Amino acid sequence: MIDVEKLSKRHVYRIIKRIFDFIASLMGLIILSPIFLIVALGIKIDDFSGPIFYSQERVGRNGHKFKMIKFRSMFKDADQKKDILIKSNEVEGAMFKIKDDPRITKFGKFIRKHSLDELPQLYNVLIGDMSLVGPRPPLAREVVKYSDFDKQRLLVQPGCTGLWQISGRSDLNFDEMVTLDLKYIKKSSIKYDLWIIMHTFIVFIKPNGAY
Repeated sequence: MIDVEKLSKRHVYRIIKRIFDFIASLMGLIILSPIFLIVALGIKIDDFSGPIFYSQERVGRNGHKFKMIKFRSMFKDADQKKDILIKSNEVEGAMFKIKDDPRITKFGKFIRKHSLDELPQLYNVLIGDMSLVGPRPPLAREVVKYSDFDKQRLLVQPGCTGLWQISGRSDLNFDEMVTLDLKYIKKSSIKYDLWIIMHTFIVFIKPNGAY
């Protein structure tokens, strides 16, 4: 179990992490703006009827709920079809993933494979809902199924990337994801965050289980 009292005393680390998140996300949004435009055009060409962005309520640190933004990679009626597909879930535990999800558009498969659909989350980092590095922010209906052990992953700010994303992502089951998240929380430091970010760039080029 994580020592909550010890975690709460890491004020300096949290301040430095927040300053770094703000500067890095702002620079990222500016520098990557041409890629944002290309992805937006690709989404519209592939499925003109739907929006470019997709927002979904997620659960952050200490149960705080926020709207996470992504590039839309599915058809616009995807949420309505999820209840029908829930029995086809290929990931154990409080997660939902299907490798050949019929709701995903052709261009959506490409941007999900290379994690380009996650880029708009830089805005969530900028405004403080998320961090660059941290556990994946879950859905409220997933958190309902959490044990007290699983809920420890909500002790810190959720992130755009983390150990789960660079260690196999959707090829890992829920318990493995929780284990990696708790490992990160216990070892978290600026040096460790930078190491994860560096490996995230490698995953962009050579995907490892994203779908």
